[in-house]
Amino acid sequence: MSNALVVNEIYQTISGEGTTMGLPCTIVRLTGCNLRCKWCDTTYAYYEGKRYCVDEIISQVNAAGLQLALVTGGEPLIQSATPMLLEKLCDAGYKVLLETNGSRDISNLPERVIICMDVKCPGSGQVDSLRWENFDHIKSRDEVKFVLTDRNDYEYARKIVQDANLIERCNVIFSPAWAVHQSHKRWLIEPGEIVKWILADNLNVRLSLQIHKIIWPDKSGGV
Repeated sequence: MSNALVVNEIYQTISGEGTTMGLPCTIVRLTGCNLRCKWCDTTYAYYEGKRYCVDEIISQVNAAGLQLALVTGGEPLIQSATPMLLEKLCDAGYKVLLETNGSRDISNLPERVIICMDVKCPGSGQVDSLRWENFDHIKSRDEVKFVLTDRNDYEYARKIVQDANLIERCNVIFSPAWAVHQSHKRWLIEPGEIVKWILADNLNVRLSLQIHKIIWPDKSGGV
């Protein structure tokens, strides 16, 4: 296994969504993604990056002095050294989160890592990408996220949540997609609509609004 990774950016911010939302965080964004979601807000990470060895990345995270480390992309699991990075971050005492698009095997990841797995809904254009076996490896502290663009996405997400009994097994997050390609930046679906549906169905899921988009709506990187 290589001990090098192509890194798009490393920076300090606050965690923008999910169960750690609002906490100070060092983000390690790796380069490359095997999917092309229609609403993707990090297309700059598809190709741009610089090669670092794992220990160099750890040194940069150490320099930040924060307790939470989030490894994201792109899709981090398309690089073979990602599990090594996660293991070393855990060994260094960090609370470690991994954001993944659900298309790659998560069974070999360190048990200590909190997995934040995105299940692609029809509005993403990547609905067939999910590796369904990954649900077998989701832990109670992990997160399964559904990014929604419309009612059809909501119904798709609700069915998976119910069929897989996810509410009893992990943290479930619904999030409105951000309309990054519009001149007036906003959500593709109003959060209030999702709230109405959640309440009508008595669905015990968490709504997440990606607060970094609200705080820094005009920045595409480093947030």
